[in-house]
Amino acid sequence: MKIAVVGDYDSILGFKAVGLDVCPANGAEEVKAALKRLMNDGETAIIYITEQAALFADEEIAECRDRLVPALIPIPGREGSLGIGKQRVKSSIERAVGADIISGSIGEN
Repeated sequence: MKIAVVGDYDSILGFKAVGLDVCPANGAEEVKAALKRLMNDGETAIIYITEQAALFADEEIAECRDRLVPALIPIPGREGSLGIGKQRVKSSIERAVGADIISGSIGEN
């Protein structure tokens, strides 16, 4: 199984040095096309996507959430974090546990 990274070229090029498949994508259409290809190739187990690229692909990300493989993991791009990755982890924990245990507020949304 493969691990791939989607995002702008400058943010993801370094991942190629450690053996990951890099999929440079700028703009909504390129990001969506890269995600669809990786989600359906049957070989990719993990897709890292820069938070900036993730802003272009809400529908594809939602589709990936309902699948076991590939796992879609947002990472900060060269511009820094937008907080999307942290929010996604928090939401996943809330869905699994039934409460917000990250901030300590139980029963609040």
